[in-house]
Amino acid sequence: MSELFNIAGKTAVVTGGSRGIGYMIADGFVRAGVKVYIATRKAEHCRAAAEELSRNGECIAVPADLSTEEGALELAEAVKRNEDKLDILVNNAGATWGASFEEFPASGWDKVLDINVKGPFFVTRAFMPLLKKAASDLDPARVINIGSVAGFGTGGNAFSYGASKAAIHQMTRNWANQFAADRVTVNAMAPGPFPSKMMSFLTDDEKARAELEANNPLGRIGTPEDAAGVAIFLSSRAGAYVTGAIIPVDGGSLVR
Repeated sequence: MSELFNIAGKTAVVTGGSRGIGYMIADGFVRAGVKVYIATRKAEHCRAAAEELSRNGECIAVPADLSTEEGALELAEAVKRNEDKLDILVNNAGATWGASFEEFPASGWDKVLDINVKGPFFVTRAFMPLLKKAASDLDPARVINIGSVAGFGTGGNAFSYGASKAAIHQMTRNWANQFAADRVTVNAMAPGPFPSKMMSFLTDDEKARAELEANNPLGRIGTPEDAAGVAIFLSSRAGAYVTGAIIPVDGGSLVR
């Protein structure tokens, strides 16, 4: 039964893998025996994270600005120099912006849509030839997009962020249909509250965190194991027949 979840020997790329949920997934992959490339814009953060992750396996830093098509192509070319196929691509790199409706700036749309929507599109397109080479009937190549419960919700003032994550959910279903014949599955994780820089204004404040946990059906925020576990399932034989799914990883907050 353990073989159902065995992903040892695979190769993965995790964008935004130097912190937050990307780091949690990359760490889970490395510990499970996956060779992991992490990509983020700040070279020093990328290299430091890869050094930490390499204590438990193999992790390689590839600094890249994934808000541009050029950055996506540079990342793919760097990986292609060492790999002739890619088993798993995790599109996690993201940004957010908060402001009132009256004051929300154009830059708050441009930055968020560039990295959250255009970035995954260009990264996935750049890696698709390598993904197709890794694919087979019973062990497809995997694309995992990181959406958000914000892609379903209507609260808050992160207008571009929620719209960008709804777009990722739609794009996930589109790609799942388009690439099924190539034996490439495409799914999305929609995280709720996790400890991360993006959520630190809530998770690092004792009162705000207590309120957040009190309003969550399971009574807590997510852990690294929660994020890594879903990604490992989707990447393993156990998840080989799942495609086009948007999986909430939120402790039940959406159903409440």
